[in-house]
Amino acid sequence: MSSAVEKQDISQDTGGQDSRSRRSGGREARRAMRAAPLADDVRPIRPGLEGGRYKPLGQNDLERIHEAVLTLLETVGFANAIPSCIEACTRVGVILGEDRLRFPRELVMSTIRNAARNFTLCGQDPRHDMVIQGKRVHYGTAGAAVHLVDVEKREYRESLLQDIYDAARIVDGLDNIHFFQRPMVPRDVPDPLDMDFNTLYACVMGTSKHVGTSFTVRENVAPALEMLYAIAGGEENFRARPFVSNSNCFVVPPMKFAEDACGVLEACVEGGIPILLLSAGQAGATAPAAIAGAVVQAVAEVLAGLVYVNALKPGHPAIFGTWPFVSDLRTGAMSGGSAEQALLTAACAQMAQFYDLPGGSAAGMADSKLPDIQSGYEKGITNVMAGLSGLNLVYESAGMHASLLGFCLESLIIDNDMLGHCQRCVRGIEVTDAALSIDTIAEVCLNGPGHYLGNEQTLRLMQTEYFYPAIGDRFSPKEWNEKGKPDILSRAIAEKKRILAERFPRHVPKAIDDRLRVKFGEMIKLPRSGMGC
Repeated sequence: MSSAVEKQDISQDTGGQDSRSRRSGGREARRAMRAAPLADDVRPIRPGLEGGRYKPLGQNDLERIHEAVLTLLETVGFANAIPSCIEACTRVGVILGEDRLRFPRELVMSTIRNAARNFTLCGQDPRHDMVIQGKRVHYGTAGAAVHLVDVEKREYRESLLQDIYDAARIVDGLDNIHFFQRPMVPRDVPDPLDMDFNTLYACVMGTSKHVGTSFTVRENVAPALEMLYAIAGGEENFRARPFVSNSNCFVVPPMKFAEDACGVLEACVEGGIPILLLSAGQAGATAPAAIAGAVVQAVAEVLAGLVYVNALKPGHPAIFGTWPFVSDLRTGAMSGGSAEQALLTAACAQMAQFYDLPGGSAAGMADSKLPDIQSGYEKGITNVMAGLSGLNLVYESAGMHASLLGFCLESLIIDNDMLGHCQRCVRGIEVTDAALSIDTIAEVCLNGPGHYLGNEQTLRLMQTEYFYPAIGDRFSPKEWNEKGKPDILSRAIAEKKRILAERFPRHVPKAIDDRLRVKFGEMIKLPRSGMGC
């Protein structure tokens, strides 16, 4: 960080070598002091800042979407419900026709009124707890990428179990990525049970932040719960503070239940795992090409899931996970970095707020294959719009490339800076008597030096009002040249290598891990050597 105050120090340094050394030492001391961690309540950015200033939909738009949703649920309904879903839903008033479940509007509205809200998604470490309410914004990862981006070789290779663990431990130390949902699938673990179990193991061992994961079939949930209960110190402890949520694609758009995912949903509700109700239609393919229509379908699908979850267990924590994606209508390919995607996500955030439900949607899904200029503008625009809209949980916000097909560890580090900028925009401008600065301006103009360098207000606010990137380049051209002309990618590569060489989280005690490895034996595929042991 090269602050204005430090530049003033340099400009005043006209003495001999000893004076320059002393002053340089003083500058370094001040720099170290200003780089020291701040308390959460005075940091310029922090998890859960209040968004909601950006609203692409007007109140009448929201009402019309809501009415269209209720009409669809009543008249079109859902196909392909499994018997246990039919039993649970009809018990609370869903109507079973010849081949579809239809949802009376009063049942839908009653479910919304009584659904869980204002709950906490816990971390293994309580300092990472996220209160999901109102327009509080949190950014995190997600996805099911099948490739890891090797930026040094400019190549894509299959993602591995070790990559998931490495991504988790990188995120564990990045302040602006608040939760870790599995971003890749381990292509070296082909068996579905082993894949589900080891993906979760790598995530919860790699970070003490809240973790999101998926399961292939219902039967795969039981061993995962056994592991989670052991880590938590017992089933009761986990149910009191569930530090894992289930990302559940319970719907196959348009308006059909996904049979295997519904079985998973039921097992997770029974086991005490919060549910991300995820609808991921693709506009122009599995959802209407009209942006408003894509929102309508996504909201209808998620509200059907909300009725389902609350029929199983009233008040179970569930996230309103409207994730409509965008197609490039020239080719049919997904375009996650598009302006239309940013609008869809912001509109979905508004619909969650319309119902006062905890909302989660996706942003930051670059179509670019590498962390380049295209990636920067795609991620920055979609993420800042999601935050400004007040979306509670912004999934996919860091690391993702190639329209969800590639994940990049270096991008986690670059995107951590980008998300810091987004969060500073979310925070906005506080206008107080002190911030209006009348006395400060008068003092400088009438009695002071005619500038604000070194002013008490400047020194006091430089840490609490301003965000400083960790690896972003703010050097002068002269400094940049003297430092070897570094670019952000080279700095991210170096930082990634440093983290992976040094950071091996130990929040799960070795004794518990030992018991897990005895209990599950060869089912655990992540070697101790890959965990720094």
